[in-house]
Amino acid sequence: MGRTKKGRPVTGWLVIDKPAGVTSTAVVNKVKWAFSAQKAGHAGTLDPDATGVLAVALGEATKTIPYITDALKCYRFRVTFGAATDTDDASGRVIATSALRPSDAEIEAALAAFRGQIQQVPPQYSAVKVEGERAYDLAREGEEMDLAARPLWVDSLVVKARPDPDHVELEMVCGKGGYVRSIARDLGQALGCLGHVLWLRRTWSGPFSADQGVTLDQIDAEAKSEALDARLLPLELGLEDLPEFPATPEGAARLRNGNPGQVIGHADWGTEGWASLDGLAVAVGHYRGGELHPSRVFNR
Repeated sequence: MGRTKKGRPVTGWLVIDKPAGVTSTAVVNKVKWAFSAQKAGHAGTLDPDATGVLAVALGEATKTIPYITDALKCYRFRVTFGAATDTDDASGRVIATSALRPSDAEIEAALAAFRGQIQQVPPQYSAVKVEGERAYDLAREGEEMDLAARPLWVDSLVVKARPDPDHVELEMVCGKGGYVRSIARDLGQALGCLGHVLWLRRTWSGPFSADQGVTLDQIDAEAKSEALDARLLPLELGLEDLPEFPATPEGAARLRNGNPGQVIGHADWGTEGWASLDGLAVAVGHYRGGELHPSRVFNR
């Protein structure tokens, strides 16, 4: 006999406007508690000092997390020139300084190298695994690592403000796995003046924006109430970047059992999409000659 899951089988997305000073894991745990939910997870970690959009999936919506993780995200951040830190942000220890300050024209010229497909070395203090251990744990023990560069797609990177010679505010839209702290560090190195992130805010992530964000105070005030339930966004938002294939009733029944099911519409062989019945997601899978072959089935 299987074990009974603790909590409610609640499903949907909740967008949190994360404050500074709290980890992404702590936010997920609070949301899970507030809903008494069986399952919760987030789509893309924010550093403890970062603020902004943290999309939390509950229940069956956790099966759509990979599609939000892979989606484009937008960051607004301020770079401080003249100092490098061991964490590449303002929370770290200053390890080098420079009296040089770049001109506006020099910044604009340097940014060109950070657009498109780039290679990026993660910060020493990051969640990257090194021989099974997190880099930030090794860094705290004083170990300096030679981390491998990783590919990153930067869709755009533009100057939004230059408040004074010591700072510049930038906005970046990028793909999965981007480290804003690495952008600040590498930009400072490219300009010869050093640099680190002063503050960082994620303004949107895939279909979710900061305007939709719920604060942790609101979660505390509305915990375990219908008011908080009403804030849930539909699971289907996590599938926004995939094509939708309406299923026939018979096809939906087959898909729910994990079998290929008939769908309406046409696409190239092997196209990944999702099947719906009456607007609700039934399964995600690959289109093959009038049927969807499921890889994920939603139990609702």
